Amino acid sequence: DAVAAGSLGVRVTRSKRIVYVVSGMGCALAGAMIAANTLRVQPESIFSVQWSAYMIFIVVIGGIGTIEGPIVGAIVFFALQQWLSDYGVWYLVILGLLAIIITLLLPRGIWGLISGNGRIRLFPVGYRIANPLEKFALIKPTATSKE
Repeated sequence: DAVAAGSLGVRVTRSKRIVYVVSGMGCALAGAMIAANTLRVQPESIFSVQWSAYMIFIVVIGGIGTIEGPIVGAIVFFALQQWLSDYGVWYLVILGLLAIIITLLLPRGIWGLISGNGRIRLFPVGYRIANPLEKFALIKPTATSKE
């Protein structure tokens, strides 16, 4: 809420401008990377099923629910793409197997493994919801409540 943040001393307009400029820079960087990667930018080269599958792969292996996860996933994806490019069609099979293995063994992705399931956050945005059941699991029975 902008009014509440302003009443606490946050410069709301300045913060909005900073977020707008930083997000614009991120979009420009992403567009430059796409143009450099495909060497031609056309709707069918970007809005294809293969591109959507790549984005899902990046999010799944990096980690869903964080900003850091897809960044790690993109780095891993492009490294794998360069490393496995000599294998031809088998490259996609290896990517699929890797996605299945990471989904089964690391449900929070690679970033979940690195960060200790969310304890480390490079971009501390959003809310963390505490599980109310965790509080009850830490309660030890007292001497008077033995059964």
